[in-house]
Amino acid sequence: MSRFYLTLTAGLSITLVTACSQSNEADIASPSSETTAPAPKAELEEHASDIVVTGQRVAPHVMDAPVAMSAIGSQHIALPPPAQARKMVVTGSAIRAPYPDRIMPWYQDVGRDKFTSTQENAFKIARDEPVSTFSIDVDTASYSFVRASLNNNALPQPAAVRTEELVNYFPYDYAAPRSAQQPFSSDVAVFPSPFTAGRKLVRIGIKGYAIERATRPRANLVFLIDTSGSMNAPNRLPLVKKSLGLLLDQLDRNDRVSIVTYAGNAGTALEPTAASQKDKILAVIDQLGAGGSTAGAEGIRQAYALAERNLDPNGVNRVVLATDGDFNVGITDQNELKGYIERERGKGIFLSVLGFGMGNYNDALMQTLAQNGNGAAAYIDTVGEARKTLVDEATSTLFPIAKDVKIQVEFNPATVAEYRLIGYETRMLNRDDFDNDKVDAGDVGSGQTVTAIYEIVPVGGPRTMGDLRYSKPAPRAAAAATSEYGFVKIRYKLPKSDRSQLISTPIDRRVEFARFADAPQDARFATGVAAFAELLRGGRYSGSMTYDEVLQIVGAARGTDDFGYRMELVQMVRAAKTAGSMAKLER
Repeated sequence: MSRFYLTLTAGLSITLVTACSQSNEADIASPSSETTAPAPKAELEEHASDIVVTGQRVAPHVMDAPVAMSAIGSQHIALPPPAQARKMVVTGSAIRAPYPDRIMPWYQDVGRDKFTSTQENAFKIARDEPVSTFSIDVDTASYSFVRASLNNNALPQPAAVRTEELVNYFPYDYAAPRSAQQPFSSDVAVFPSPFTAGRKLVRIGIKGYAIERATRPRANLVFLIDTSGSMNAPNRLPLVKKSLGLLLDQLDRNDRVSIVTYAGNAGTALEPTAASQKDKILAVIDQLGAGGSTAGAEGIRQAYALAERNLDPNGVNRVVLATDGDFNVGITDQNELKGYIERERGKGIFLSVLGFGMGNYNDALMQTLAQNGNGAAAYIDTVGEARKTLVDEATSTLFPIAKDVKIQVEFNPATVAEYRLIGYETRMLNRDDFDNDKVDAGDVGSGQTVTAIYEIVPVGGPRTMGDLRYSKPAPRAAAAATSEYGFVKIRYKLPKSDRSQLISTPIDRRVEFARFADAPQDARFATGVAAFAELLRGGRYSGSMTYDEVLQIVGAARGTDDFGYRMELVQMVRAAKTAGSMAKLER
């Protein structure tokens, strides 16, 4: 390995390694006599230390002292002042801090998060397009990211706000289904819209069957952990370790855990091990460090291969990916990764995604992987969120009770002039996809609730579009003669089945409430959450709704709140009133 030696400031020496390799003690070596610059002064030598720096960036703080920043190629290196000079070795593989009693330095990106931008669902004319079809969604990543943004006193970018994920972050008190063979119950309510007078909301709620812990299937889990340089921050790899430790506490003795890690390369850190050997598993997790580039695709390939070699045909086989999504080595194209995940899904191996970090978080990739891997995507910004997702909701996160769940609503043009689905823009399906069992859709875990809200314009109500010259509007007499606004159909497959089953229910005046205040408490709270999300997205269809009105709605409908989730939303709405439109760059 060739080296050259360069002195940047008095008392500071940096060795640049021209070839990248796995960092070890041999990397930290004195340069040869031909290339060595004068040694630092004796009084500085006693403070000198070796730092191995890799990845993209290193923090602007070392030894809690302000420093100047210098760039070499694509690396950004923290330069300590001369009084605290130290030797630094720059390689391309791993980061190792020589200060065991100090926090590892890091660099915080701002504003480089990636989200898929989609247009909000617009109103549709029921006479022209009476059918609405979508895949259900139980992801909650958007809610946690919005919370993290507001905690930084910044509004999230509109593309980061997915209304359905904010609504479905909360559990709702829907009636439970009776058996695992028909794992859903449905709950429908119609009530006045608080957005625009004269319009109505249709709330569709479903609840999944809750599996008893004693009867749940065994779990074969592969923890796929991103250990690249971009994970070197307190809210990334250290939080991953705490989160997976919490998850281990929820597993049974007969469940199995294995670990694959990836940075510049990928490899198996732990072969399948019984969850009863918790100390052994935690020891592997605890020793992980961050450094190097990000060969995410190779990590995914090896994790699936490991899961397939140890496939449990009677259990749940799942890869749990913990990452910020910053793939930069190997396959990085979303469509190519999507195709691979789809093929592996057919073997009975599912994929769940736990997202970490802010500043360069790749939500767009995380959503692609989770949606096509028959798994949920969560964003972990705090230990509290890890506890909610991996402890309180561990069974629903890991154990599905149905897959490929689709909803289709047919609106009655005699009673409904226009309608719009609030949210679910990334989950929309074609009409003929509903009856096609080859089309993938969302999955529901044990005991989960899913909520969808439509805003409808009744015949005679305030339209968003006028009638065309040659169309014939539905007569109002026809609206008075029928009681149905529409009809809901839900199609799903049991976890081990490839054939779908169908349940359905009408939307009629028997479930209608004359006043918003009379609607079910959960329906009003979900409406308030949806209104909050719509305001964050720009408020195109939220009428004259304000944050203060959102506070009134969610405050009055908060109800039982054992874990404080709903009160937390109240604080988020209050924060949004004063948050800035862009995150502040801090160094």
